[in-house]
Amino acid sequence: MRRSVLSVVATSAAIVLTSTLVGVTPANAHGWGSPGQSPGHSPGHSTDAGLTPRTHFTMAADGSSGATQGGEGIPNIDSVKKTIATYYGDPGTGLANRTDSPYIREMRGIVARQSAGLQRIHDQAVRHGEKPAIVLDADDTTLWTYDMEVADMHFVFDPARQDEWVQDERFPATPSMVGFVNRAEAMGFTVFGLTGRNDDQKAATVQNLTKVGYTAFTQDRFFTKWTGVGASQQPSYITCAAASCTTVEYKALTRKHIEQDLGYDITLNIGDQWSDLQGGYADRSVKLPNPTYYLPSTDLPGVSEPRLSPRTQFTMAADGTSGATQGGEGIPNIDSVKKTIATYYGDPGTGLANRTDSPYIREMRGIVARQAPVIAAQCAVGRKLHRNPAIVLDADDTTLWTYDMEVADMHFVFDPARQDEWVQDERFPATPSMTSLVSVAQRSGCTVIGLTGRNDDQKAATIGNLNAVGYPQFTATKNGTQTYYTKWTGVGASQQPSYVTCATAKCTTVEYKSQTRAHIESRTGGRYDIVANVGDQFSDLLGGSADRSIKLPNPTYYLP
Repeated sequence: MRRSVLSVVATSAAIVLTSTLVGVTPANAHGWGSPGQSPGHSPGHSTDAGLTPRTHFTMAADGSSGATQGGEGIPNIDSVKKTIATYYGDPGTGLANRTDSPYIREMRGIVARQSAGLQRIHDQAVRHGEKPAIVLDADDTTLWTYDMEVADMHFVFDPARQDEWVQDERFPATPSMVGFVNRAEAMGFTVFGLTGRNDDQKAATVQNLTKVGYTAFTQDRFFTKWTGVGASQQPSYITCAAASCTTVEYKALTRKHIEQDLGYDITLNIGDQWSDLQGGYADRSVKLPNPTYYLPSTDLPGVSEPRLSPRTQFTMAADGTSGATQGGEGIPNIDSVKKTIATYYGDPGTGLANRTDSPYIREMRGIVARQAPVIAAQCAVGRKLHRNPAIVLDADDTTLWTYDMEVADMHFVFDPARQDEWVQDERFPATPSMTSLVSVAQRSGCTVIGLTGRNDDQKAATIGNLNAVGYPQFTATKNGTQTYYTKWTGVGASQQPSYVTCATAKCTTVEYKSQTRAHIESRTGGRYDIVANVGDQFSDLLGGSADRSIKLPNPTYYLP
């Protein structure tokens, strides 16, 4: 890659150099480069126009969109978590509000609409000589798992922890569902439970349901999945295409058994997953909202049910506020987001990115190919005009690639202690194609400066890691001025510098980084001209003091 980029620079730099010398502002790289003023600016130049996250997304539930949408087109997982928290009224503790939230209000509306026609549905079935029944899933249909999924598991499912919750009967009722189910039973509906929980969890599940107020569920009308151990074997009425039955096969064929063998008419089937509803054998299906996990399952052979499929178009603000307005189906499902991210990074499910080829690597290659000639020209112009040109780059996912740590090690749950181990061990590979970009900038006359949110205790290891993976340009100082900036710890000599002043005691990333860039361009900071500022977070770029801002893709975390 380095050879190809340098060859492009050799032919392109002169053209861009000439146009820059006559006062033409460098071109915006179609959303990736945000140009500021042309050379000759004063400190604080450049605007933040266009430096905002996407809010509209196309995402298939199976993760395949990671091959087509590009990094900015994938819902950022931290923004998804914040959106889900807003929806459930979670203040950041991982615990849902039990009194009021957008989720509770949406559930109340769904139940009110279904309740309005319940008596009519019952009476119609009776007039036809049928025994009306309602089938309901357990998790997030009748029992509410949010606190387990988020506060305990942090969206990383653990079957052992789940079994503890089940056996301890710790789940509250799903909002509004106790009244709905009990009213249906009082009208004369027979109520069945049908869950993916296993036979060893049946007794505890029915007891949990009774404890939280349901009166309709009984052991003999509650279906749980076989374990394959002892008497818990696959029933004869379920035949599957492979050794392991899909959720749709298990649930649809159980509903068929209820109707054809037990003699009921399932007038209503309710679940929070599309796989609870696919496969027929119910007059009506009701999908309850649940963006906290996704259990995919294919349609039965020869059956197509496009209406029983997830949303693919989403509107989501980066700050999580969309959780107050979009409704559960309008929030990107976190499991689908994880699969989409994995596809984008060529991760086969191990949490490890493909180091050779992936949509991410190809996108990075394209960004660098577009930006390198422009940066090279700006560096060359600055050097020719004695403007002391520099390029400023963030570390994590700008020059060093953190995917394997974020996913394989942390499972998208940031752990600062684990991060420090990775930093001190210098374990990060180079971000794809970025060694070429940095080399081009340095060869064209720019000083290479690092500016990261990593702290002062991590500076030496970070520079060592950078040097080890192909960035010899990064040094702590050059010609008597600092050229690698890390954040103060507040301990000992590592204190907030005088050139950074913040609105509150804790500085924001934008305050720290923008004021550090202004310092770099000042006399005391070396009087550099920052011709390009490169980062994977918008907060790396906001606040000016750069001719050009270049946003690299990163849906694996969001730093506002």
